[in-house]
Amino acid sequence: MLLAIDAGNTNVVFALVAGDRVKARWRIATDPRRTADEYAVWLSQLLTLEGYTRDDVTGVIVATVVPRALHNLQVLSSKYFRTEALIAGKPPVEWGVAIDVDEPASLGADRAVNTIAAHALHPGDLIVIDFGTATTVDLVDYSGAYKGGIIAPGINLSLDALVTAAAKLPRIAIETPSDTSVIGRNTTDQMHIGIYWGYVSMIEGLVARMKIEVGRPVKVVATGGLATLFERHTTLFDVIEPDLTIKGLAMLWDRAHM
Repeated sequence: MLLAIDAGNTNVVFALVAGDRVKARWRIATDPRRTADEYAVWLSQLLTLEGYTRDDVTGVIVATVVPRALHNLQVLSSKYFRTEALIAGKPPVEWGVAIDVDEPASLGADRAVNTIAAHALHPGDLIVIDFGTATTVDLVDYSGAYKGGIIAPGINLSLDALVTAAAKLPRIAIETPSDTSVIGRNTTDQMHIGIYWGYVSMIEGLVARMKIEVGRPVKVVATGGLATLFERHTTLFDVIEPDLTIKGLAMLWDRAHM
């Protein structure tokens, strides 16, 4: 099986992939100081809980937006899985799609991998929204080319900034509201409304503007850990692909071994 690793700014996601199926996935907080040995102890225990061993892993591929985390993940692969990890975007797994922006090299690996997976799974023009540390809204045209996009603070970043800057505001959990009222009767409710409905309005507004600019029918694909948080109160998403990045990594792996 393939071990696909998506190292983001907040979490590193490890997923076991067999064919087109994600068999298991685990998250750990991103820490560039975490050693290969620490990863191996943690991951070996989780593999055992799911009924697997390290011997079941026959290949490793990594996408990262945290360069300092890459070395220890490569050591993890070579030392504990006895295989050299492929790095998304580097030979022999170049993107294979047009990155049609002013600075192609600056595009995050996760966004490039999402572009590949979204185009393979859904025909036509696409808007891909990834709810992560930052929220990204990306345009992928009908040919599979990445055409540009938007970077906004993620909802957790927005909440952290609000609580940090305002001494009397409490730290709250982000959750789907039980009703659609936007008139809060207490501080906590008012914060929930501002964060949740403010975020829904921002995403709906940005996507509406992007659709007008494209001028053609566009399918909206959502991914990221927080995508399902908004599903109940917006009709914006045509489809939610929770494993979009992992599927993209598996596609890159398959392409390199054709």
